[in-house]
Amino acid sequence: MDWSVERPPFEGDERSLLMGWFNLQRSLVPWKCEGLSDADAHRSLLPDSPLMTVAGIVSHLRWAEQTWFEVLLLGGANDGPQFSDDPEDADMLVPGVPLAQLIDEYKQQCEQSNKIIEAQSFDVVGLHPDYQSAKASLRWMVIHMIEETARHVGHLDIIREQLDGAKGYY
Repeated sequence: MDWSVERPPFEGDERSLLMGWFNLQRSLVPWKCEGLSDADAHRSLLPDSPLMTVAGIVSHLRWAEQTWFEVLLLGGANDGPQFSDDPEDADMLVPGVPLAQLIDEYKQQCEQSNKIIEAQSFDVVGLHPDYQSAKASLRWMVIHMIEETARHVGHLDIIREQLDGAKGYY
């Protein structure tokens, strides 16, 4: 995957355009984290949402990729922290994990997700028998993950501005 922060072309087929926008949103994640210290990456600024940290968001996005494409789409094992009810949102609990490691794991997961997506038709539906969400088409899953990633990039933007004043779309 090209991790440059550039919009997709104005014209193209459905796959090129959807994946272009998806990859742009993914690329904004490490870009929003550039130059941030580990201490700031783990700093909680929202009293009512203590897990909403830069590190927690990057971890959550990594596990969301794994959930939608490896578990729900391909029917893989549901063994990640995101499937834990104790505590809720365990995929955002990453105390002491360096931000660089979290970003690297996120990038690796995105690369794996792209391989899965490239090998499938957008019309294929998920295979996991235990989750209603697996009935969605790959097209739906990709659109959802564009939304999910973009929403959390917005969170990263706000948190980053509160931490050190850094801001900008790209």
